[in-house]
Amino acid sequence: MKRIAALLTVLFALSACDVPTTPVNEPQKDLGDFVLGHNIVVTPDIQKGPFSRDADPEVWKASVKSAIDARLGRYEGDRLVHLGVNVSGYVLAYGGVPLLYSPKSALILTVTAWDDRAGGKFNDEAKDIIVLETFTGGSLVGSGYTLDAEEQMANLSYNAARAIEKWLAENAACLVDDVPAEVLAKCWVDNRDEERRRQLDQR
Repeated sequence: MKRIAALLTVLFALSACDVPTTPVNEPQKDLGDFVLGHNIVVTPDIQKGPFSRDADPEVWKASVKSAIDARLGRYEGDRLVHLGVNVSGYVLAYGGVPLLYSPKSALILTVTAWDDRAGGKFNDEAKDIIVLETFTGGSLVGSGYTLDAEEQMANLSYNAARAIEKWLAENAACLVDDVPAEVLAKCWVDNRDEERRRQLDQR
């Protein structure tokens, strides 16, 4: 728990990426034979970071689940994959914080993909995902000056779903039938956000 709280503090100083928050209309990625099965989002131990607005865990569940459905529900393969998502921490920046800090909204979650056919996990270690808010308008000085909490949550949820899609695309070779052992050995192994974690450990 202390580790997550420290990470949320580190994220204050990080820049965000330029990501749209409109409905998903980007080209689909190669996800092998992926089709979304159960999309389960939980928040049992969610932590609010420093200088953050409050957010109801149930609202976080609905926001992240909706974003995943919108992005990954586009795929029509025949390899049924269930997703388990644990939202563990967030910062929803608000206005009035000194510009020296310029806090950015952030979301921390872990993801496990389940193979319906095999009845087990694809990734033994949960995928570690850390996303930041979109650069739009006033978010150079924190989105709290221009967005309300619901808009910030939608922004972060969109970016989280996009990160999950990217992760699945990186492992698309193992989302098909009859995967050779040498290919399977290369899938589902890069599951920690090492760059962010190194910044945390150096504090």
